[in-house]
Amino acid sequence: MIFETHSLSEPLSSYIESVFHFKDFVPDHSIERVVPTGHVFIIFELDGMKRNTFDNETLKPNQTFTNAWISGAHRNYISISAHQKSEMFVIQFKPYGAHPFLHVPLEELNEKVLPAEQILGNEILELRSGFLGKETSQEKFLIAEDWLNDRFNTDMTPPQEMISFYQKIQSEPSASFPESANGYPNSQKHLIDQFKKYVGLTPKYSQRILRFNEILQKINQKEKISWAQIAYECGFTDQSYFIKEFKHFSGFNPQEFIKQDFEQEDNFFPLDREG
Repeated sequence: MIFETHSLSEPLSSYIESVFHFKDFVPDHSIERVVPTGHVFIIFELDGMKRNTFDNETLKPNQTFTNAWISGAHRNYISISAHQKSEMFVIQFKPYGAHPFLHVPLEELNEKVLPAEQILGNEILELRSGFLGKETSQEKFLIAEDWLNDRFNTDMTPPQEMISFYQKIQSEPSASFPESANGYPNSQKHLIDQFKKYVGLTPKYSQRILRFNEILQKINQKEKISWAQIAYECGFTDQSYFIKEFKHFSGFNPQEFIKQDFEQEDNFFPLDREG
């Protein structure tokens, strides 16, 4: 399997979390659950295989995607297909980073996975064709970087005070929201409006997602899981609320999660893993 990432320079690196390419991926499952992280993605299939999203309850396909698509910020988990010998190219924006490239308010993409040409026109399909014409990951990365530089609009970058606020809740996701909002130079309504435009989700909801992902990190760091300790470390004083919040974002209660042996996974959890 090939898995390559690309380091970007400024200003792109301030707004883009990761750019990566993989080929000949062979998963041990065909459907996986993706928990929310607050990121927006542009995803390209380079293998000609159709991808699906699924109803979370019935796991019946509800949408099909080819070529390139955009996944906006999600409030809950989604279910997607995984494929044998697949090849994909992915641009992952920082949670506040997509607007200068997509040029639409991020709130419009919430809870959506949609064909990328609906937002970016035929140029995104031309970019995919460029990827297909190159053999190496590095060649693909250079094409993507040129495209990103062309799309980047400095007039659409989020204000620094909003970025600083996001970075604050990112560094301390377990803090109370009033405590985190203390010191923001404008009104709470202004903060919410800024988040809807540049992040998509509200600041409070973004902080909830960050806290849930902190829980996942703590699970991965511990050899023996004490749910009461993790709940305490992540700012939950009510165990039942902790369980409810965990299930809201993952679809599993904590004990189910551990029984599925998900501890070493990232944000993608197999639903039909062999064995």
